[in-house]
Amino acid sequence: MTEGAQVGMADDESQIRQLIERWARAVHEGDMAGVLADHASDIVMFDVPPPHDGVRGIDAYRVTWPSFFAWQRSGAVFEIVELDVTAGTDIAFAHALLRCNTPEGLALSPDSRLRLTFGLRRLDGRWVITHEHHSFAIDGGPENDEDAVHAVHAKWSDRTAAKDLDGLMENIDPDIVSFEHGGPLRYLGRDDVREVCQQGLGASSGAVTLDTPDLAVRVANDLAVTWGLDHVQVEGSGGETAESWSRATRIFHKRDGEWLMIHQHLSFPADPQSGQARTDLRP
Repeated sequence: MTEGAQVGMADDESQIRQLIERWARAVHEGDMAGVLADHASDIVMFDVPPPHDGVRGIDAYRVTWPSFFAWQRSGAVFEIVELDVTAGTDIAFAHALLRCNTPEGLALSPDSRLRLTFGLRRLDGRWVITHEHHSFAIDGGPENDEDAVHAVHAKWSDRTAAKDLDGLMENIDPDIVSFEHGGPLRYLGRDDVREVCQQGLGASSGAVTLDTPDLAVRVANDLAVTWGLDHVQVEGSGGETAESWSRATRIFHKRDGEWLMIHQHLSFPADPQSGQARTDLRP
């Protein structure tokens, strides 16, 4: 490579560095024109939130920013701490780490970084950004934890169908407090819940299934709550199938990276006239 070419690439890398730094300042200041500047009309961005297949085109890219600007005005920071640029003749890329959080968030996770990758091309003699990829490392964040709690419910469905009592107990806390459909006011501890599950699995020699098709999951730090309608089907000895729908709320605590149910509340609505459980109701 000639000395002139080396100087040219160094100059290109400096231009790109300044371009990205201008962009980051514009993001922090909520300057839409500055954010959009130096971007190709066919920009493709893989952002932290959905859509999962990316944001495509400058108009769609523009739409993503107002809500982020509002969050920035709450006192959040958007600050480059590391930026590396590599430039070729007409194509370049850069990767960066940024502090991107509120002061409270940074106090809780001071090492958290937003990761950015940029793809650029030279267009009409100037560098423009054609691709951005934004992400945070997943270390048990809310989205990942929601998936994990969903997976616990899916495992319970699978283990119920297999009539695997030990498998059903794996995500039950030893000190669980459970409000069941019947029996005493509450069941205390995993052994009591195990006995209830054993009775349920043994209620029929045929298939037993459990699922919660409308399951909702909410996670905050190391606690999670789920709710939905449990659908239970039990196959009788003659091949007939009995089914029921009931209400279920469950609370989980994350310990050593594993979600354990610490409380559940199951119930059927009661008929106001007779006081009897309405096991015949369907969604």
